[in-house]
Amino acid sequence: MLSNTCKYAIRAVIYLALNGEGEKKIGIREISNKLKFPSPFLGKILQMLAKNKLLISTKGPNGGFCLARPANEITLLNIIEIIDGLSLFEDCLIGLSTCSSSAHSGVQCATHRSYLPISKQLYDLFNTQTIEMLANEIAASDGKIGL
Repeated sequence: MLSNTCKYAIRAVIYLALNGEGEKKIGIREISNKLKFPSPFLGKILQMLAKNKLLISTKGPNGGFCLARPANEITLLNIIEIIDGLSLFEDCLIGLSTCSSSAHSGVQCATHRSYLPISKQLYDLFNTQTIEMLANEIAASDGKIGL
């Protein structure tokens, strides 16, 4: 459902929330090593999030990344929108070009009609689940939930 790129982005942002006290910058090498992501790929993801003002990026020997706003103000939907876009919630699930995302503006295939309420639930879940909530759950799990 979510691309691997989006999953990596979410995990990296959670890592920053768990390990970046205040404005502390965390280097890409540290994040890459801890999460076992390839550094070049992670760098592109983090730069995309910084470009969209979700993260702050600083270059140089003391550079790195940190959250641009508090973790309780960053939702999963913020990250999904930047990385994957919102087509998951808007487009026909099976990609029919004549299928409309709005029940009022056109024809919907049976799959889309069935998926529309589920899509709304997913949108609402991702829009209310914050990075802080996930980070707190991971921190409280005593290692049972890992990044």
